[in-house]
Amino acid sequence: MTFLRYVAIGDSLTEGIGDPDPAAGHLGWADRLAEILAERRPQFTYANLAVRGKTSAQIRAGQLEAALALRPDLVTVTAGMNDLVRARYDAEAAAANLEAMFARLTASGARVATVSFPDLGKISPVARRVLPRILDLNARLRTLTRRYDVALLDVFPEPFTGDPRLWSTDRLHASPLGHTRIAAGMAHTLGVPGHADWNAPLPPRLPVPALHALGADLRWTLDHAGPWLWRRLRGRVPGDGFVAKRPRLEPMAQRVA
Repeated sequence: MTFLRYVAIGDSLTEGIGDPDPAAGHLGWADRLAEILAERRPQFTYANLAVRGKTSAQIRAGQLEAALALRPDLVTVTAGMNDLVRARYDAEAAAANLEAMFARLTASGARVATVSFPDLGKISPVARRVLPRILDLNARLRTLTRRYDVALLDVFPEPFTGDPRLWSTDRLHASPLGHTRIAAGMAHTLGVPGHADWNAPLPPRLPVPALHALGADLRWTLDHAGPWLWRRLRGRVPGDGFVAKRPRLEPMAQRVA
Protein backbone atom coordinates (compact mmCIF):
# COMPACT_ATOMS: atom_id res chain seq x y z
CA MET A 1 0.00 0.00 0.00
CA THR A 2 1.04 3.60 -0.56
CA PHE A 3 0.80 5.85 2.47
CA LEU A 4 1.08 9.61 2.19
CA ARG A 5 -0.01 10.88 5.64
CA TYR A 6 1.69 8.98 8.47
CA VAL A 7 1.13 9.85 12.15
CA ALA A 8 2.93 8.06 14.98
CA ILE A 9 1.58 8.10 18.54
CA GLY A 10 2.99 6.48 21.66
CA ASP A 11 5.70 6.60 24.28
CA SER A 12 9.51 6.70 24.36
CA LEU A 13 9.87 3.85 21.86
CA THR A 14 8.11 5.88 19.17
CA GLU A 15 9.70 9.15 20.25
CA GLY A 16 13.02 7.46 19.50
CA ILE A 17 14.80 7.31 22.86
CA GLY A 18 17.97 5.25 22.53
CA ASP A 19 18.56 6.36 18.92
CA PRO A 20 20.31 9.75 19.22
CA ASP A 21 20.38 12.10 16.27
CA PRO A 22 22.71 15.15 16.45
CA ALA A 23 20.36 17.23 14.32
CA ALA A 24 17.00 16.31 15.87
CA GLY A 25 17.70 14.97 19.35
CA HIS A 26 16.28 11.49 18.75
CA LEU A 27 15.59 9.60 15.57
CA GLY A 28 13.90 6.27 16.31
CA TRP A 29 12.08 3.56 14.41
CA ALA A 30 9.06 5.71 13.47
CA ASP A 31 11.32 8.32 11.85
CA ARG A 32 13.22 5.54 10.10
CA LEU A 33 9.95 3.99 8.89
CA ALA A 34 8.84 7.39 7.60
CA GLU A 35 12.07 7.63 5.62
CA ILE A 36 11.32 4.24 4.05
CA LEU A 37 7.74 5.23 3.19
CA ALA A 38 8.86 8.60 1.80
CA GLU A 39 11.19 7.10 -0.79
CA ARG A 40 10.20 8.41 -4.22
CA ARG A 41 7.03 10.00 -2.79
CA PRO A 42 7.54 13.78 -2.66
CA GLN A 43 3.99 14.30 -1.36
CA PHE A 44 4.57 12.10 1.72
CA THR A 45 4.18 13.80 5.12
CA TYR A 46 4.83 12.60 8.66
CA ALA A 47 4.01 13.65 12.24
CA ASN A 48 5.25 12.13 15.50
CA LEU A 49 3.14 12.92 18.58
CA ALA A 50 4.83 10.43 20.93
CA VAL A 51 6.21 11.56 24.30
CA ARG A 52 8.42 9.54 26.61
CA GLY A 53 7.02 8.19 29.85
CA LYS A 54 3.36 8.29 28.83
CA THR A 55 0.95 5.56 29.89
CA SER A 56 -1.73 4.13 27.64
CA ALA A 57 -4.32 6.38 29.31
CA GLN A 58 -2.17 9.47 28.75
CA ILE A 59 -1.56 8.57 25.12
CA ARG A 60 -5.28 8.03 24.58
CA ALA A 61 -6.15 11.33 26.29
CA GLY A 62 -3.38 13.47 24.86
CA GLN A 63 -2.53 12.11 21.42
CA LEU A 64 -5.52 10.29 19.93
CA GLU A 65 -7.65 13.31 19.02
CA ALA A 66 -4.64 15.21 17.73
CA ALA A 67 -3.77 12.27 15.50
CA LEU A 68 -7.31 12.01 14.14
CA ALA A 69 -7.36 15.74 13.41
CA LEU A 70 -4.41 15.25 11.04
CA ARG A 71 -6.50 12.84 8.90
CA PRO A 72 -3.75 10.23 8.50
CA ASP A 73 -3.91 7.24 6.20
CA LEU A 74 -1.42 5.39 8.43
CA VAL A 75 -1.10 5.48 12.22
CA THR A 76 1.31 3.50 14.38
CA VAL A 77 0.54 3.03 18.07
CA THR A 78 2.91 2.00 20.86
CA ALA A 79 1.39 2.05 24.34
CA GLY A 80 1.42 -0.04 27.48
CA MET A 81 5.07 -0.36 28.51
CA ASN A 82 4.82 2.45 31.04
CA ASP A 83 1.72 0.73 32.43
CA LEU A 84 3.56 -2.58 32.78
CA VAL A 85 6.43 -1.26 34.88
CA ARG A 86 4.25 0.51 37.45
CA ALA A 87 3.62 -1.02 40.85
CA ARG A 88 -0.13 -0.55 40.42
CA TYR A 89 -0.71 -2.13 37.02
CA ASP A 90 -4.24 -2.53 35.68
CA ALA A 91 -4.19 -4.92 32.71
CA GLU A 92 -7.88 -4.40 31.96
CA ALA A 93 -7.46 -0.62 31.82
CA ALA A 94 -4.39 -0.84 29.58
CA ALA A 95 -6.20 -3.16 27.16
CA ALA A 96 -9.26 -0.91 27.19
CA ASN A 97 -7.15 2.10 26.26
CA LEU A 98 -5.54 0.20 23.40
CA GLU A 99 -8.93 -0.98 22.18
CA ALA A 100 -10.37 2.54 22.28
CA MET A 101 -7.48 3.86 20.20
CA PHE A 102 -7.66 1.01 17.69
CA ALA A 103 -11.42 1.43 17.34
CA ARG A 104 -11.32 5.18 16.74
CA LEU A 105 -8.35 5.09 14.39
CA THR A 106 -9.56 2.21 12.22
CA ALA A 107 -13.06 3.74 12.07
CA SER A 108 -11.48 6.87 10.58
CA GLY A 109 -10.27 4.80 7.62
CA ALA A 110 -6.60 4.85 8.57
CA ARG A 111 -4.41 1.77 8.39
CA VAL A 112 -3.26 1.09 11.95
CA ALA A 113 -0.17 -0.82 13.05
CA THR A 114 1.43 -1.68 16.37
CA VAL A 115 4.22 -3.77 17.86
CA SER A 116 4.20 -6.38 20.63
CA PHE A 117 6.26 -6.17 23.80
CA PRO A 118 9.62 -8.01 23.95
CA ASP A 119 10.86 -10.06 26.88
CA LEU A 120 12.87 -7.43 28.76
CA GLY A 121 14.14 -10.09 31.14
CA LYS A 122 16.51 -11.34 28.45
CA ILE A 123 18.47 -8.10 28.82
CA SER A 124 17.67 -6.83 32.31
CA PRO A 125 17.42 -9.38 35.14
CA VAL A 126 15.33 -7.03 37.28
CA ALA A 127 12.72 -6.93 34.49
CA ARG A 128 12.03 -10.66 34.72
CA ARG A 129 9.32 -10.04 37.29
CA VAL A 130 7.15 -8.29 34.66
CA LEU A 131 7.24 -11.23 32.22
CA PRO A 132 3.77 -12.49 33.26
CA ARG A 133 2.42 -9.00 32.60
CA ILE A 134 4.10 -8.89 29.20
CA LEU A 135 2.72 -12.30 28.23
CA ASP A 136 -0.77 -11.27 29.30
CA LEU A 137 -0.75 -7.90 27.55
CA ASN A 138 0.70 -9.42 24.39
CA ALA A 139 -2.14 -11.94 24.36
CA ARG A 140 -4.66 -9.14 24.75
CA LEU A 141 -2.88 -7.14 22.04
CA ARG A 142 -3.04 -10.04 19.57
CA THR A 143 -6.77 -10.42 20.22
CA LEU A 144 -7.38 -6.71 19.66
CA THR A 145 -5.32 -6.54 16.48
CA ARG A 146 -7.35 -9.39 15.01
CA ARG A 147 -10.61 -7.77 16.10
CA TYR A 148 -9.82 -4.39 14.51
CA ASP A 149 -7.64 -5.59 11.61
CA VAL A 150 -4.59 -3.81 13.01
CA ALA A 151 -1.22 -4.80 11.55
CA LEU A 152 0.95 -6.37 14.28
CA LEU A 153 4.72 -6.58 14.27
CA ASP A 154 5.17 -9.43 16.76
CA VAL A 155 8.72 -9.16 18.09
CA PHE A 156 8.24 -11.23 21.26
CA PRO A 157 9.04 -14.66 19.75
CA GLU A 158 12.06 -13.42 17.79
CA PRO A 159 15.35 -14.79 19.25
CA PHE A 160 17.41 -11.81 18.12
CA THR A 161 15.57 -9.51 20.54
CA GLY A 162 17.73 -10.93 23.33
CA ASP A 163 20.92 -9.65 21.71
CA PRO A 164 22.39 -6.75 23.76
CA ARG A 165 23.43 -5.01 20.54
CA LEU A 166 19.79 -4.19 19.88
CA TRP A 167 19.43 -2.38 23.20
CA SER A 168 20.74 0.92 24.53
CA THR A 169 22.83 1.13 27.68
CA ASP A 170 19.71 1.56 29.85
CA ARG A 171 18.49 -1.91 28.74
CA LEU A 172 14.99 -0.56 28.34
CA HIS A 173 15.10 1.31 25.04
CA ALA A 174 16.23 0.05 21.66
CA SER A 175 19.66 0.99 20.31
CA PRO A 176 20.05 2.57 16.85
CA LEU A 177 20.36 -0.98 15.48
CA GLY A 178 17.26 -2.02 17.39
CA HIS A 179 15.26 0.94 16.08
CA THR A 180 16.46 0.13 12.55
CA ARG A 181 15.26 -3.46 12.93
CA ILE A 182 11.84 -2.34 14.20
CA ALA A 183 11.45 0.08 11.28
CA ALA A 184 12.34 -2.64 8.79
CA GLY A 185 9.98 -5.08 10.53
CA MET A 186 7.13 -2.60 10.43
CA ALA A 187 7.78 -1.85 6.77
CA HIS A 188 7.65 -5.59 6.05
CA THR A 189 4.46 -5.95 8.09
CA LEU A 190 2.88 -3.15 6.05
CA GLY A 191 3.81 -4.87 2.79
CA VAL A 192 6.74 -2.69 1.75
CA PRO A 193 9.06 -4.90 -0.36
CA GLY A 194 12.73 -5.32 0.43
CA HIS A 195 12.53 -5.77 4.22
CA ALA A 196 11.88 -9.49 4.65
CA ASP A 197 15.26 -9.90 6.39
CA TRP A 198 14.30 -7.63 9.30
CA ASN A 199 14.58 -10.52 11.78
CA ALA A 200 17.72 -12.13 10.37
CA PRO A 201 20.20 -13.36 13.03
CA LEU A 202 23.02 -10.99 13.90
CA PRO A 203 26.66 -12.03 13.43
CA PRO A 204 28.02 -14.03 16.38
CA ARG A 205 29.30 -12.04 19.37
CA LEU A 206 32.61 -12.65 21.06
CA PRO A 207 32.20 -14.29 24.48
CA VAL A 208 32.03 -11.82 27.36
CA PRO A 209 34.12 -12.76 30.42
CA ALA A 210 32.01 -13.27 33.54
CA LEU A 211 33.85 -10.52 35.43
CA HIS A 212 33.18 -8.02 32.64
CA ALA A 213 29.51 -8.98 32.57
CA LEU A 214 29.27 -8.50 36.34
CA GLY A 215 30.91 -5.08 36.04
CA ALA A 216 28.45 -4.10 33.30
CA ASP A 217 25.53 -5.14 35.51
CA LEU A 218 26.90 -3.04 38.36
CA ARG A 219 27.35 0.02 36.15
CA TRP A 220 23.83 -0.41 34.81
CA THR A 221 22.44 -0.56 38.35
CA LEU A 222 24.29 2.62 39.38
CA ASP A 223 23.72 4.59 36.17
CA HIS A 224 20.19 3.56 35.21
CA ALA A 225 18.24 1.31 37.60
CA GLY A 226 19.00 3.35 40.73
CA PRO A 227 18.16 6.76 39.24
CA TRP A 228 15.01 5.35 37.61
CA LEU A 229 13.78 3.98 40.93
CA TRP A 230 14.61 7.27 42.70
CA ARG A 231 12.60 9.26 40.16
CA ARG A 232 9.64 6.93 40.59
CA LEU A 233 9.77 7.21 44.36
CA ARG A 234 9.70 11.01 44.02
CA GLY A 235 6.68 10.80 41.70
CA ARG A 236 8.58 12.02 38.65
CA VAL A 237 8.31 10.41 35.21
CA PRO A 238 10.57 10.84 32.15
CA GLY A 239 7.90 12.69 30.15
CA ASP A 240 7.44 15.55 32.58
CA GLY A 241 7.90 18.80 30.69
CA PHE A 242 8.31 17.22 27.26
CA VAL A 243 6.09 17.75 24.21
CA ALA A 244 5.77 16.05 20.83
CA LYS A 245 8.86 16.48 18.70
CA ARG A 246 6.96 16.64 15.40
CA PRO A 247 3.35 17.76 16.03
CA ARG A 248 2.47 18.65 12.43
CA LEU A 249 2.45 16.68 9.20
CA GLU A 250 5.58 17.73 7.34
CA PRO A 251 7.63 16.37 4.44
CA MET A 252 10.63 14.26 5.33
CA ALA A 253 13.90 16.18 5.21
CA GLN A 254 16.82 14.30 3.71
CA ARG A 255 19.04 13.06 6.53
CA VAL A 256 22.81 12.90 6.24
CA ALA A 257 23.83 9.36 7.17
